[in-house]
Amino acid sequence: MVAKNTICLWYDKDAEAAARFYVETFPESAMGAVHRAPADYPSGKAGDVLTVEFTVAGIPCIGLNGGPVFQHNEAFSFQIATDDQAETDRLWNAIVGNGGQESACGWCKDRWGISWQITPRVLTAAMAAGGEAARRRNAPSRP
Repeated sequence: MVAKNTICLWYDKDAEAAARFYVETFPESAMGAVHRAPADYPSGKAGDVLTVEFTVAGIPCIGLNGGPVFQHNEAFSFQIATDDQAETDRLWNAIVGNGGQESACGWCKDRWGISWQITPRVLTAAMAAGGEAARRRNAPSRP
C-alpha cells in the first residue's frame, strides 16, 4: 500500500542504484517495488526502470527516472539526526565516499545531487537550549 504522502525524487536514470545505496546506508530503510517499462518508449526501452519505491530513514519515497531535465539543489534535503560521533562519521563518509561531495555545516550531497544534513542530536539540543538562554538574556527587564 502506498503511503498517503510520499516524497518523489527525480533522477536522471539511477533511481534504483540510489535507492539501494540509501537502504544499505541508513537504518529504517527498505526497498519496495521496482516498476519497469512494459514496452519501448521515446527515451527508453522495454524493461528500463521507471520508478522505484523505497523508504529512507522511515520516510516513504519514490525514485523517478525522468531524465536530465531537472537537477536537485539545496532547497530540498534530508536531515538525519545522529546519536553519536561514530554514527555521524559513518553516514557522512558513506555519502561523500560514494561519489558525493562535502559542504558546510554538516551538509553534503550524494552522487545523485540529493542534499543531506547529518546532524548530531546533541548539537540540535544545545542550539535549542542556547536559543532559550539567549532569549532570556536579551529580554527586556521588567520592573
